[in-house]
Amino acid sequence: MATVSAHRPAWLTDARLASLRRWVAVTGPGSGVTTTAIAPFDALPTVPVPACTPADVEAAVVRARPAQAAWSEISYGSRADVVLRFHDLLLERQDEVLDLIQWEMGKARFHAWQEVLLLGTVARHYARHGHTYLQDRAVRPAVPVVTHARELRIPKGVVGIVSPWNYPLYLGVGDLIPALLAGNAAVSKADEQTPLSLLWARALMAEAGLPEDVWQVVAGDGPAIGTALVDAVDYLCFTGSTATGRLVAERAARRLIGTSLELGGKNPLIVRADADLELAARGTVEAAFANTGQMCIHIERVIVHAEVYDAFTAALLAATSGQRLGQGFGFGYDVGPLAGQAQLERVGAHVRDAVAKGATVLAGGRARPDIGPYAYQPTVLADVTDEMDVCLGETFGPVVALHRVADDAAAIAVANRGRQGLSASIFSRNTAEAEAMARRIRAGAVNINDGAGLAIGTVEAPMGGRGESGLGRRHGAEGIRRFTDAQTVAVSRVGPVGPPPGRPAESFVALGNRQLKLLRRLGIR
Repeated sequence: MATVSAHRPAWLTDARLASLRRWVAVTGPGSGVTTTAIAPFDALPTVPVPACTPADVEAAVVRARPAQAAWSEISYGSRADVVLRFHDLLLERQDEVLDLIQWEMGKARFHAWQEVLLLGTVARHYARHGHTYLQDRAVRPAVPVVTHARELRIPKGVVGIVSPWNYPLYLGVGDLIPALLAGNAAVSKADEQTPLSLLWARALMAEAGLPEDVWQVVAGDGPAIGTALVDAVDYLCFTGSTATGRLVAERAARRLIGTSLELGGKNPLIVRADADLELAARGTVEAAFANTGQMCIHIERVIVHAEVYDAFTAALLAATSGQRLGQGFGFGYDVGPLAGQAQLERVGAHVRDAVAKGATVLAGGRARPDIGPYAYQPTVLADVTDEMDVCLGETFGPVVALHRVADDAAAIAVANRGRQGLSASIFSRNTAEAEAMARRIRAGAVNINDGAGLAIGTVEAPMGGRGESGLGRRHGAEGIRRFTDAQTVAVSRVGPVGPPPGRPAESFVALGNRQLKLLRRLGIR
């Protein structure tokens, strides 16, 4: 029998574990098959979780349909009350989920807490303001006076949500909340690395008052149950790699269902000649090494004006050397281990390839097995060239590459290289000029004098990718409207609009033409 991870949180007793596992949507007694993740702190198994089959996924969607019909009949305010109770319980019991996130994924505790911060902000925003994004809207009717028209927002039905391991709480539940508030039911696929974090949230949502079948969680083999989910739901919300996102989009297109896809990024940060270099160095470190570099919006390319390249590099190396690499459940370190062996191998391969082809390691550049099995030093590379895998390939680890440029135009050209366009950053004392530059950068969000978090923390504004970084947006109005269909309801007070019975069509056409000319002169539509 395999040795079990020694880092299992003390509060996660067998009874509590059973209370989480019961939220896996297996049919009847289930197949008895389980899936077990590997804990990053010691590379040992966590605990087994029931594995669903495609038939379980289909059954979950079937159960969700009547639940969705009842849920959508409840007022928005009543649905918001459930979400606000969840918000309060989340803040009250956050230490439990911080332990789970760290145990399953390995990140530093501060970065685990950022998930609580983001999710709480999203929950509160949509509970308080989401109804304004969805309210009925009067529109100009086809025939003034005798007709009127309104645009309504109708729930999609049953929404599928596929979320990744790197932000199991925020990405797993942050997209769910607007879907529920819009009147949908949901079936979520828990990532195989981090199922307990999502199941903990499901149990908390039940305590907040959410009916059981309105949100169901399936777990198990990703390709099998992910495919089954796309084949059964009415809309699919996916966060993950560009390669998998393309497959999801293709399969959804066969069924003509909508999707929102937040995919990968190779995000640039520009340091202008007038930047505050200490501030830029701190922002780079926070954006490059937060979550051990395992976030879609993290910075992988730093593009520095030649005039300040040397001074900035010195500041960056000083800031990097101050990063505390470690693992454990306290707040005593800044960078945790990578999530698993596959991530460790990918990061190491990118760095070795770059060095073999002439890159210079200015900081880090190696694993630290003395700290933990998946620990890797925060790494800064220079002299990166096009043929290196690290140049435009997403590393998804604590590695950043420096690029020297002559001016702003060259910086923008380097920033726009590649096919992805998720997030970017500019450091400059002249924020007006930086904002003008932002319009020329291909990215869904641009942070000015901040590395990565400012835009995604602005939950009233949409967040998403351009190019191969995805389709659709989370947050803001688009973040909840994507889970609805627009419906036009047009009403006539006089019956069918057209030539009256027995009257020649020519007179109706003449009247219509006079009306069009009058509206044109009046400047109306």
